[in-house]
This record gives sequence, structure tokens and C-alpha cells, in this order.
Amino acid sequence: MLISAYAAMSGSYDYSEVARSVLIAILASYAALDLAGRVTAARGWVRSAWLTGGAAAMGLGIWAMHFKGMLAFQLPIPVSYHWPTVLLSLLVAILASAFALYVVSRQKLGLVRALVGSGIMASGISGMHYIGIAAMRLAATFRFHPLLVTLSVAFAIAFSFAALMLAFDLREETKQTASRKIASAIVMGAAVSAMHYTGMASVSFMPSAILPNLTHAASISSLGNNGIAIVTVIVLAAAVLTSSLDRQAEAELRHLNEELEHRVVERTTELVVVNDELKKLKDELRLVIDTIPALVWSKLPDGSADFFNQRFREYTGLPLEEGLGGGWMSVIHPEDRSKFEDEWHAALVAGETFDVEARLRRADGQYRQFLLRGVPLRDELGKIIKWYGTSTDIEERKRTEEALQEAHARLAHITRVMAMGELAAAIAHEVNQPLAAIVTNANFCLRQLANATPNLEKLREAIAEIANDGTRASAVISRIRALLQRGAPERVELDINQLIQEVNVLLRDELTRNRVSLRADLAADLPRVSGDPIQLQQVLINLVMNGIDAMRTLTDRKRELLIKSAKNHSEVFIQVQDSGEGLDPQQAERIFEPFFTTKPEGIGMGLSISRSIVESHGGRLWAESGSRGARFQFTLPTK
Repeated sequence: MLISAYAAMSGSYDYSEVARSVLIAILASYAALDLAGRVTAARGWVRSAWLTGGAAAMGLGIWAMHFKGMLAFQLPIPVSYHWPTVLLSLLVAILASAFALYVVSRQKLGLVRALVGSGIMASGISGMHYIGIAAMRLAATFRFHPLLVTLSVAFAIAFSFAALMLAFDLREETKQTASRKIASAIVMGAAVSAMHYTGMASVSFMPSAILPNLTHAASISSLGNNGIAIVTVIVLAAAVLTSSLDRQAEAELRHLNEELEHRVVERTTELVVVNDELKKLKDELRLVIDTIPALVWSKLPDGSADFFNQRFREYTGLPLEEGLGGGWMSVIHPEDRSKFEDEWHAALVAGETFDVEARLRRADGQYRQFLLRGVPLRDELGKIIKWYGTSTDIEERKRTEEALQEAHARLAHITRVMAMGELAAAIAHEVNQPLAAIVTNANFCLRQLANATPNLEKLREAIAEIANDGTRASAVISRIRALLQRGAPERVELDINQLIQEVNVLLRDELTRNRVSLRADLAADLPRVSGDPIQLQQVLINLVMNGIDAMRTLTDRKRELLIKSAKNHSEVFIQVQDSGEGLDPQQAERIFEPFFTTKPEGIGMGLSISRSIVESHGGRLWAESGSRGARFQFTLPTK
């Protein structure tokens, strides 16, 4: 086929390639819209990474559309491409894309900035297009139609302006809906295609006899053509997929952050409420501690004080600064301080609760009796982290106890006097026996002295018996006198078996008069006990007399009374058992109540006083009904 040297060569388009170029333009436009949102949302180095990667993907897409559009144009002569110039057109496309993404990611996009930006972007796109044409190597020269060139540049400016405005409008993630993005991408793709094919129409190829310079030039085969399309689609798809995954990750992260912020707000609100409640409880606790009728304090593990309530400070008159540490010890009475310090130190070393009485000085200088109690607070490992305690005023209680003890002592004395009244006959008989023997022996001595030759040996024996009987009578009178005397209880070490024997001697005639047989089963080598002999003697007399009274009307069997002593662990055990009718089960629980009695002439105080005496000695007294008679038993701690 002959080609005229004066006529432009006619060319044709491969419309399948044109369609692929338009599709690539739409894909590139969609990727640009999608990437604009990621660049806008990112910050710092991530923003730079998205800007660089997005510009490369978007620039490649725009360049591929233009290059595919040129390959779609077929001339009757071979066409090669100068690949350095092709790469330059690609670089221009990438730079134009970077500029576009940078512009739309700014906070504001006014009309002036949009127009300037669209001009710069259009220059880059037009430059890319015409640089691409300049990369063509063929036996022809280029002739450009000025009007069409101008129109293509105008299309580029209009396309750039529209692209910037659409991308800026759709960059916010909340506005990006699939339908709007696809519609905008189609419009932008059509505009890019229109600009490209207008630019292609502005070029005429005039035949030339001069052969082209094919240095660094390469012809594009159909395989290379398809490769450009495939690589471009893969890169654009990867960019859109990466953007989508990043958007989803960001959305999830935003959701987690919002949920976390919501939880933080909830927890903060809860903490505010809890802190308000804690403050309220703290104020209420402080009010309770300050108004409680006791002196409240706390101390560190080493025993130094770190808190006193208001009542403590008001009572002692100590300023808080002076009482902290060990200064509070100054309010303890000097006579009680040494004992208190020993017990307090022992409690600190052992880590055990302590309970001690001491006199504390009041602000006016007067001392009152207090009960000081402290308990340790331990952590989960058992380590003491604090001591808490109270000091309670027991002055009035102590006075009441002393008055009660005085009244009790008087009542016990009255009971003893009454018991002695009941034993008057037996006591008279007990004293009368040695007195009668003294009179008899004295008369014998007088008769011997009246003789001319008195029997001195007989006189000596009679006088010795007089002395013995006098001592015997004196001992009986001393025991009776001791029982009748009122005095403060005196605790001494005593042998309980000896005490039982003395009571037996004292009550011997009463037992004989009531025909009661007494049997004593006393354990040998009993440990000694600490007690008041008069009070314990009173207990034994009460129990023996009750046994005698219980058997007074007994006629069908022998009247027997057993007094038994034994050692029971760290106690001494004493039992008094009679052979009477035993205890009435309905009355067994009440016989120790004050003023309860089963005797018509009784006052009901004997057993009540006896129990009080035993308990004051640290023991206990109880009664049991046996198969024959009643058993009264009590224990006393050994020394």
C-alpha cells in the first residue's frame, strides 16, 4: 500500500483495547477516591506511607489508561516506544497523583485552591500524555492541531477540578457509600478517557523518509500490552483491598476505642459514685468513732500510736501531736505503767489480743480506771499491719463491783452466823467435853494435894490432860470465832484434805446427833490450792449441813455421808454425797438461785453464796442426782 508523503497517515482504533483503557480509567478513579479517604484519615508516618503508596497506584492506573489508549491506536507502519521517555511519563503521572492526594487530604479546599490545584494537576496529566506521545518511535513526524490540543488541556483542567472536588467530598469515611463512589469513578473515568482521546485526535502523523532512532526503544507485543493491563489491575485491586482492610481495621479499632471510652466513662462515673459513697461512709465512720462512748485509737505494728479519736483527745487533754508515737503513755498512772508496758510489749511480740486494766489521767489531773483492749489487723499473709483498740471507762463498774463484793461478804457473814446458830448445840457440846474433862482432872488434883503424901506422877498426868483439854477447847473456839468474824478475803496456800478434816471435827457432834455415818475418801498427795480457808470452810459446812438435812427424815436405810477428794488434771475435785431422796429434776436447775429454798425455815442463800465463793476462786460448783441421794461437786484450780 502506497503512502503519500503529503497526506497524514490514517489510523484506526482497536475498540476492545479502548474499552479496556476506559475500564482502567474507571478503576484508577475508584482507587483515587478510596485512597483519598485513607490519606486523610491517617496521621504521621502512616499518612506519608499511604500518600506514597496511593500516588504510585493511582499514577500507574492513570498512566496505564493513557498508554493502553495509545496502544489501541493502530497505524499502517511499525511503532516502537523509547522506554526512558515512557518511564518519565509514568513518573509525571505518579507526581501528579501525589499532588492530587495531598491537596484533597487538607483540612480545607476553597475555590482558589481547587482551581490552582486543578491547573497543576492538569499540567501533570497533559505533560504525561504528550510525553507519552513523544516516546513513540516511527517513520513519521508529529503535527498537532492547536485547537484540539487546547481542548484536551481544557478537558484535563476540568477533569482535575471535578476529580479534586469529588475526592474531597468523598474523603470522609462516613460519606463513602458504594453507589456514590462507583458513580463518581465512572464520571471521572469517562472524563480522563475524553481528555486522552481528544489529545490523541490532536496529533496527525505525517510520513517521513527518515528512519526513527530506535536506541532504547522497544515495540510492545500483544503479550506486553495485556501484561500492562493485568499488572495495573492487580496493583489497583491491591491498593483498594489494602485500603478496605485498613478501613475495616480502623473501624474496629474505632469501635473498640468508643467502647473503651464508653466503659471508661461508665467506670469513671461508677468511681465518682463509689468515691462519694466512700467519703460519706468515711465521714459517718469518723462521726461514729468520735462519738462512740470509748477512747478509740490505732497503732502501727511497732506499737507507736498514729490515731486517737476526739473523745480520747478531750479526755486526756493531749494535743494530737504530743500523743502520737509513744507520747500517749504519759497519761497512764505511774503505778500501772510498768505492768501495762510489760503486757503491751508481750502482746506486740506474740501478735495476740491484749486486755489490761489501768488508770488513765483525765485532763483535770484526776485518774479513772479504764479497760484497754487491742486486736491486731493482719494482711492476707498473716503479717500485722495495724493495731486497733479501745479504752473503756470502768470506774463506775469497779465501784459497783467493790460494793457488790462488800454486800456479798456481809451476806456470807450473816449466813455463817445463822449456820453457827443452827450449830449452837453441837458447838456447846464440842466445847463442853474438854471443859468437863478439865473440871474432873482439876478435882482429882485437889484431892491428891489434900493427902499427906500426894501421888506426884498422877498429878503430873492429870495436869497434862488439863492442858490438852484446854488446848482442844481453845481450838474449837478459834474455829468458831474465825467463821463468825468479818474481814477481807485472804488467799493462802492450803491443803484441801486438812480443811475437810477440820470441818469434820467441827461438825462431829451434829453428825452424831443426827445419826449420820461420815466416810472420807481423801486422795493422797493432793496438790495445794490457793484460797481463803474461811470461805472454803463455809462452802464445805453448807454442803455437809444440806446433806444432813436431806437425810433427817430417812428411816428405811442408813444415813451415810461421803466426802471425797481427788486430782483431776490441773484441778482438785471435791464431792459431798448423801444417801437421801435425791434432787427433784424440776428443782435441780433452780437450787443455786438466790432465795430459792426447799426448807421451810431456810432463806435460800447457802448454795448461791457457795457457788459464788467457788467461782471467785476460779472453780465451779454443780449438783447431780445419783441412784441414791444427791451429789454436790466442786473444783478448785491447783496453784
